Amino acid sequence: MEAFFVSLVVVAIGEIGDKTQLLALMLAARFRRPVPIIGGILVATIVNHALAALIGAWVREAVPAEYLRWLLVASFFAVALWALKPDKIDADLTPPGKYGAFAITVIAFFIAETGDKTQIATVVLAAQFGNLLAVVAGTTIGMLIADVPAVLVGNAAAHRLPLRLIRYVAAGLFALLGIVAWFAPTLP
Repeated sequence: MEAFFVSLVVVAIGEIGDKTQLLALMLAARFRRPVPIIGGILVATIVNHALAALIGAWVREAVPAEYLRWLLVASFFAVALWALKPDKIDADLTPPGKYGAFAITVIAFFIAETGDKTQIATVVLAAQFGNLLAVVAGTTIGMLIADVPAVLVGNAAAHRLPLRLIRYVAAGLFALLGIVAWFAPTLP
C-alpha cells in the first residue's frame, strides 16, 4: 500500500501546473466533451506509466543495490529541481482534427507524458518499490486526480490556483523522498 499511496501523492501534486494538465485544459476548451477526454487521459496514462514502471523494474534489476540507492536519491532531487520549473504547453502536441476527442487525447497525452517529470517519477518509484502494479495504479490515479478537475472546471478556475506554491510543494515532496531514500537502510 505504501508504493500505491506514495505514487499517488507524488504524481497528483507533481502534475499540478504540468504541461499535461495544461493540455487537459486545452482539450476541454476545444472539444467540450469531458468523458472521452478523461477516458483518453486514463488510457494514455496507463500505457505510458506501465512502460515507465517496466523501465524502473529493469533499473532495479540491472543496477547493483549499492548504486541503486544513490541513483534513486539523485533522481528524486533532480525531479525536485525540475518541479520548480513552470511548464508551458507546446502548440504542436495535438494531432490534426480528423480524429475524435478520445483518440486525440490518447495520442496527445502519450506524447506529452513521454519524458515528462511524472513519467520519470514513475520510473524512479518503480525502481524504489519494485511493486509495478501499485506504482502504475497510484501514478495513474494521481494523474486523474490532477487532470480530471482541469477537464471539468476548465480554464477559468485554473488561473486562480497558486501554481507557484504548488510547484514548491511538489519540489519539497520530491526532495523529502530523496532524503528518505538517502537515509533508508535498504530498499523495500
